[in-house]
Amino acid sequence: MNEQVTPRLVPVQKRSRARFEAILACAEELLLEKGSDSFRMSDIVARAGVPHGSLYQYFPDKTAVIATLAERLNEAGRECVAAELALIAAPTDLGAALCRVADGYYQMYREVPVMHPVWQATQADRALQRLDAAESALLANMLAERLSGLVDAPAGRLAAFSRLQITQICAVVREAIGLPDAEAAELLAQYRAQLMSDLLLAPLQRA
Repeated sequence: MNEQVTPRLVPVQKRSRARFEAILACAEELLLEKGSDSFRMSDIVARAGVPHGSLYQYFPDKTAVIATLAERLNEAGRECVAAELALIAAPTDLGAALCRVADGYYQMYREVPVMHPVWQATQADRALQRLDAAESALLANMLAERLSGLVDAPAGRLAAFSRLQITQICAVVREAIGLPDAEAAELLAQYRAQLMSDLLLAPLQRA
């Protein structure tokens, strides 16, 4: 299997850039209409009106197309997380910050529908799974770095705690997005209550 998950070429000239963006826009439409399993590179060619050679000049395969969309979504998510982490001035601020991160991701899934099929695609492709895992690790590192000067805990414990928080946020939000609105609201409400519990930091404070 082709393991490349980045574009072969990212154009800078205006005309080529417009074609590149048109390809990605068509890929988003196809993901929403057909899902990641059913759409083909030939579908992009037909819809975007680009020659096969032009498409493969930019992307070696469908995985690279989806990975490019995923990275753009990841970048937006990172900005959200970074903004919330910057507001943590004391350990007691952590729960509220994580609540806002969870709410922000849930809102992104609602406002950017292609996030869901992009995530689903990561479940079936090893290269995309690694991309998803790397993004989770990056977010966990961001959280651990922010907490390192605020919480007196060994680095390994802090890293595990941070990874757990990011993993839980991703799992809860992805579960919620597939539920009816009322059930999603209840799930998120219970998760917020858990995050705001006095026991949130207990794993870091054990002997």
